[in-house]
Amino acid sequence: MKKKQPPVQEVKRPVDQYFENLNANFQNPTNRIFQIIFLPLFFFGLMGLIWMIPFPQFDFLVKLGWHTFLNWGSFFIAVLIYYYLKLSPTLSYAVLLCIGIMSYFIVQLEYIERDGGPRVLLVSGVITAVSLAALWWGKSKENKAISLGEFWTLISVGPIWLWHFVFRKVKLKY
Repeated sequence: MKKKQPPVQEVKRPVDQYFENLNANFQNPTNRIFQIIFLPLFFFGLMGLIWMIPFPQFDFLVKLGWHTFLNWGSFFIAVLIYYYLKLSPTLSYAVLLCIGIMSYFIVQLEYIERDGGPRVLLVSGVITAVSLAALWWGKSKENKAISLGEFWTLISVGPIWLWHFVFRKVKLKY
């Protein structure tokens, strides 16, 4: 007689668990639109703020010509991409592409500031504050109350979560 085998449970990757949690907690269509718009803007503003923190000028970096490319934003990007790489390599590449585009626009803001325009810190701060307020307001549109921890998960994992919808739509594995 054959023994009945217990059903095999699918082991979910941490990234899939994050996505399930986010999908369950953030379902309101208005909030989803706010997330699509304001989550990338939040990261752009945050990156701009971190980018503008003064970085020490080391002689060896100046001699190599790397002093213009290395700043606190570089470290922020490295840590963020490493975190996303551990969760989902494919999605981390998509986010890295977005970060490259955002970096270009931050440098353009630096040129505008140099030519007498508004300070990058001011522009980035306003974008960050408005985006965070919009995301928080969107959170309030959900039927179920969202905890601060769940909101933090949205902020930290949100960029790859947004990209996973695109990957699913075009049927790419992540």
